[in-house]
Amino acid sequence: MRDGLSPNGTMGTGSGSIGLALSMLFHPRQLLEWLRRKRPLETLESLLEKERDQLPLWLPVALGCGIAAWFNLASPALWLAFVCLCISLCLFVLMRGQGSRTGSALVRFFLFAALGCGLIWLRSFQVAAPVLDRPLVTRFNAEIERVEPVLARDMVRLVLATGEDSQLPPRVRVNVPLERAKPELQQGAVIELRARLMPPAMPALPGAYDFSERAWFLGLGATGQALGDIRILRPADPLFAFSAYRQRLSAHVQEQMPGAAGAIGATLATGDRGAISEADAEAMRRSGLAHLLSISGLHVTAVVGAIYLLVLKTLALSPPLALRFRLPIVAAACAALAAVGYTLMTGAQVPTIRACVAALLVLVALMMGRSAITLRMVAAGAMFALIFWPESLVGPSFQLSFAAVTAIIALHEHPRVKALVMLREEHFIRRAGRFIFSLFLTGLVVEIALMPIALYHFHKAGLYGALANIIAIPLTTFVIMPLEALALWLDGVGLGAPVWWLCGKALGSLIALAHFVSSRPGAVTMLPSMPVAAFAMVLLGGLWICLWREGWRYLGLLPVLTGALMITANRAPDIYITGDGRHVGIRNDRGELAMLRTGGGDFIRDIMLENAGVDGESQALESWPDARCNDDSCLVSLAGGDRKWVLLATRSSRYISALALSAACRRADIVVSDRRLPASCQPSWIKADRSLLSRVGGMTIDLEKQKVSTALEWTGRHQWTRYRTVRDDARSQPARPPDQ
Repeated sequence: MRDGLSPNGTMGTGSGSIGLALSMLFHPRQLLEWLRRKRPLETLESLLEKERDQLPLWLPVALGCGIAAWFNLASPALWLAFVCLCISLCLFVLMRGQGSRTGSALVRFFLFAALGCGLIWLRSFQVAAPVLDRPLVTRFNAEIERVEPVLARDMVRLVLATGEDSQLPPRVRVNVPLERAKPELQQGAVIELRARLMPPAMPALPGAYDFSERAWFLGLGATGQALGDIRILRPADPLFAFSAYRQRLSAHVQEQMPGAAGAIGATLATGDRGAISEADAEAMRRSGLAHLLSISGLHVTAVVGAIYLLVLKTLALSPPLALRFRLPIVAAACAALAAVGYTLMTGAQVPTIRACVAALLVLVALMMGRSAITLRMVAAGAMFALIFWPESLVGPSFQLSFAAVTAIIALHEHPRVKALVMLREEHFIRRAGRFIFSLFLTGLVVEIALMPIALYHFHKAGLYGALANIIAIPLTTFVIMPLEALALWLDGVGLGAPVWWLCGKALGSLIALAHFVSSRPGAVTMLPSMPVAAFAMVLLGGLWICLWREGWRYLGLLPVLTGALMITANRAPDIYITGDGRHVGIRNDRGELAMLRTGGGDFIRDIMLENAGVDGESQALESWPDARCNDDSCLVSLAGGDRKWVLLATRSSRYISALALSAACRRADIVVSDRRLPASCQPSWIKADRSLLSRVGGMTIDLEKQKVSTALEWTGRHQWTRYRTVRDDARSQPARPPDQ
């Protein structure tokens, strides 16, 4: 044929070889033959046999997957289904695995995933305590369990045990203004006070910080503000004077180094962050140095290393001791005591306890003559934390600390990096250059590892942290902390003043560095709330790269890059509505945010700015283009997709006639109000009034995709959530007509 096509649709060439070749490309059994030839299961078995020493590292990952599944599924039926699925997969693999390395690894992974889900399920019941259901002003007696000064906000925070008071939850947290905080407010004291208490706050927006979740696992049933003076009914027992000693030590450090230097010095000595001003704390966050303010691995390692070397070198000066005793064991024991003491002195917070446990594992390995700094040590520490505090998995502290340590160890275990940074006989300049390059490479890898976690939890991440940490980490570890310890020791004989002066100058340099780096153009990148699936892909891909040693580790780049593309392609919503309906934010494509109420306080404003990924200040909705506002409401025209949308938001409690309100609703696509709107108010799309918001929480609206996200979708119905249901609304009939 002239067109070159044969009647059966193949290209006619006389011999038909090309048609035959094309048909062979799609032979139905070709894929099966390729799989049989490649034998993927045998290849996987061979790879896992080479990686057999790395397989235990995946046990805490499996445990974490089960815990994460519990938090995200948020339904007892789904939790039970997840556990049953994992057990079923275990049984299936046991029947088909036939003792292979692959089968054994999968069985352990699924078993630990089921165990993780069961652990956090059990933990949620263990910490269960009554929660206040409505705001309350009352007078009550309580025993002080914890005292936390927050001097930067001019208050002291008390955790109180209310005892047998049936009107209140067993444990509440109360903020006391600094002028009313008596020195007698110490752990163990019994007090009488009047306070305004509220239920723990739920997230104001989808993806925002959920304090009600944290309060549930802390056993806090209410938070509030003390009103009036506080009466001491029983002073603190001297046996409980440890917290008082912490406060005196913190005050002593701040007296010796006034201002910002003293605030950060007190943090390093006692873990008390209350005196750090918001400006300094924000500068530390934006410069990537905020980890220096959280007592964790860096600080515990510095204390342990200093005590270990000091004891070892001091005892080695005596030949009889050096010949008769194993001095490394003695030095390790002294360092272990120092680690436990420093953990108690800094408040024994969960991150510090994790760091202390990791340090103790390192010291035990040194005593046994084993390699101490390994990924197995990190896995053991993670397993310990997840078994005793499974809820810590979803917190930024756990994720940031273990991601940083895992990335550092995985980097320095790589053969090429190990050969590059190992000590050798060479010129001092080359050795110093190698050391600086090692610090920079480590800081860069840590910044890359921590960036997705910081963006997920805080919606911001520093870009110059790797450079800043080259100076900040050695300055803190080798200058500031030793000077502070020496000054405290010399204070015993009254000779600490010169050392305090040097320590203050060093801390001033650290603060100046933080402010300099944070003020550089482009120092911080901000993104709106990211999808949970994208965050999970980045984390699991990063773990795949860090925990394997063979070449297939780089397959982890596929989920990392896919997750990164999903994060960067994620479009910020156009409208933000808080759960109480009082605050509405509107974002445009230029990264500007306008708010309905500008007097809502810094907390709500910061939450909206962070979730919108806006680095700057908000503006009043009155100044927004196409916005018409009066004292009672605002009417805004917004472009989204291929049409214009009209938003109506009320912002006063004054009476509005039902007729006028209904007419305004008919002209709007979206209506937002903190009051319960009448049935006659019928916008063309969404009526986000008190009735709806009490059931779904805060909302975000993407006009281009016409997608609505709610806080309920993010949190689910866990024990700590207090969202109403349609059945609750039907049962609660109002005693008077709803507000209009």
